Amino acid sequence: MTSPPLEQILLSAFGYKEFRVGQKRVIEQLVAGHSCAAIFPTGAGKSLCYQLPALTLPGLTLVISPLIALMKDQIDALTARGIAAARLDSTLTLDQYRDVMQRARRGELKLLYVAPERFINERFREALQSLRVSLFAVDEAHCISEWGHNFRPDYLKLPLFAKACRAERILALTATATPEVLKDICQAFAIDPDHATCTGFYRPNLCLLTQVVGAEQRDAELIAALKSKDPGSTIVYVTLQKTAEFVAALLVKAGFSAQAYHAGMDAEDRSAVQDWFIDSSSAIVVATIAFGMGIDKANIRYVYHYNLPKSLENYSQEIGRAGRDGQPSVCQLLLCSKDLNTLENFIYGDSPSLTAIRSLVTFVFSSETSFDLNLYELSPQLDIRSLVLGTLFTYLELQQFIESGTPFYADYQFKMIWTQEAVWNHFTGERQDFLKALFGCAKKSRIWSTLDIQSAISTLKTTRDRIIKALDYMSELGMIEVKASQMRKPYRILKRPAAQEDLVQTLYQQMMHREAREIDRLNQVVNWATLGSCQVAALGAHFGESREGSCGHCSFCLNPEQSRLPEQRAEFIAEPALLESARALHRQFPQLLTDEVALARFFCGISSPKLSRTNLGPKHPLFASLAEVPFKDILASFKHL
Repeated sequence: MTSPPLEQILLSAFGYKEFRVGQKRVIEQLVAGHSCAAIFPTGAGKSLCYQLPALTLPGLTLVISPLIALMKDQIDALTARGIAAARLDSTLTLDQYRDVMQRARRGELKLLYVAPERFINERFREALQSLRVSLFAVDEAHCISEWGHNFRPDYLKLPLFAKACRAERILALTATATPEVLKDICQAFAIDPDHATCTGFYRPNLCLLTQVVGAEQRDAELIAALKSKDPGSTIVYVTLQKTAEFVAALLVKAGFSAQAYHAGMDAEDRSAVQDWFIDSSSAIVVATIAFGMGIDKANIRYVYHYNLPKSLENYSQEIGRAGRDGQPSVCQLLLCSKDLNTLENFIYGDSPSLTAIRSLVTFVFSSETSFDLNLYELSPQLDIRSLVLGTLFTYLELQQFIESGTPFYADYQFKMIWTQEAVWNHFTGERQDFLKALFGCAKKSRIWSTLDIQSAISTLKTTRDRIIKALDYMSELGMIEVKASQMRKPYRILKRPAAQEDLVQTLYQQMMHREAREIDRLNQVVNWATLGSCQVAALGAHFGESREGSCGHCSFCLNPEQSRLPEQRAEFIAEPALLESARALHRQFPQLLTDEVALARFFCGISSPKLSRTNLGPKHPLFASLAEVPFKDILASFKHL
């Protein structure tokens, strides 16, 4: 039987009469069996590129996205249209998780949304083996590229997981990919460059305004800008959680309907703010960058950047949430040089010191050939943030010093829902004997029993896969409730460095190069915002799009005389008393403030994994005492301590 024409499915399932630019090309290639890449600006309809094929392909479409908000909103919309879709995320109860997996096994689901971290779960990977995955769709695919603005080592594993679950085709999607990043995406997922579709970034309905302000003027300028325009749905982006709370309170005091949104709020409160915003035509949300991703709201009229975005990629993604209905919308950036300190300090605070990298290399190559670890446990020991630690292990893999295996949980706990006798009676023969022996390996407590998997493997002379499948099967049937803990990642040493110090220096230089790229991205924003030519054309050029002439709707085109540089930051000279205080701190806490990098972080108010587990932090009078000073200047002053 032949499938109905794509336009017919588009109308009957989604209610649209015609495709947007680029959508049909991507969908036709997928239906024909090709893997594809789709680079569409925010709000240009990327999700339809996997939602419609999911209805024509015979198996399951697996959507990998880091955004729970996107999953929830899209599933609600699909369900309302009668399309079978579900998600697996940390907000689900055990019963909900079981229900989703049972529907997937029965072939009832067309789309299943998961986060990249879901593949860490052994039970999930085992379950995928029994499913036909027709399409493996990866959202935010730029995260796979080290050249991208949000590189995440977890994404490097996705091509391997796609292969492991025998995915028949792959779709890589992103709203922000430079030509260099697109090349990385295609190579990683084995996508023919001819099957990459980029629709362009130009949005004629967006007016892009930039305004240089001093820190003391910014609040008044934001309020004046809001009052000068007709009411409309508005997002005000800020960098810090405390700034979101402050600005929201400021706007409420000025008579606006505003609420804060940030990762420090609990899930229920965030969801309430999101629903309030979606239902209103004039609500203002003051938010960190987490807000807006995946929110299906076409009539956002205004996007303000109270703080400087950390890259042009972030800026492009955030302004892309405005005016998706095609109506005129305003995006205004308040450029304050004071923001550079905060954003630069985030970048410098992520960079491990030479001492920390040396400790990492010593740890790895003093290990046995095969070893496993927990990044969160190792992070404070080495004083390297866990995400950065994951990146360093990725560098060691890419240089073929080590090879990683599939993460696993060291401990499993279960509690009986059925009686043990009822469980035994459900099985016969060898399977019954195996389960009795497995339960016999567990350490029992009043409610939960703990199972050391490695010990059980040795005692029962069986495989890990069989034990995990048995636990998963009993959980699916509701016989037991299972909890996994102590996630560890296995590694195998492929070769040991001829000179460890050479490797230390190589890794350190890689991290310094990464740091320099992030600083360069930040400077690109400042240079773009004060550009003496069409800013819309320059933003497009950053993503490989060429435009002729002026746009007529950016700050430069509207008023070329307004373009000017922000005020310069004053030179910092450390007083002798400050240097002596730093020396005294180092002598008092040599295991915490090990070198000039650790000291500079401390005076800037940047915590570290090791520092956060001690009382030496915000309560100390010198912590953050130089928060207004650029990190690099402090570091230079401490170089010869």
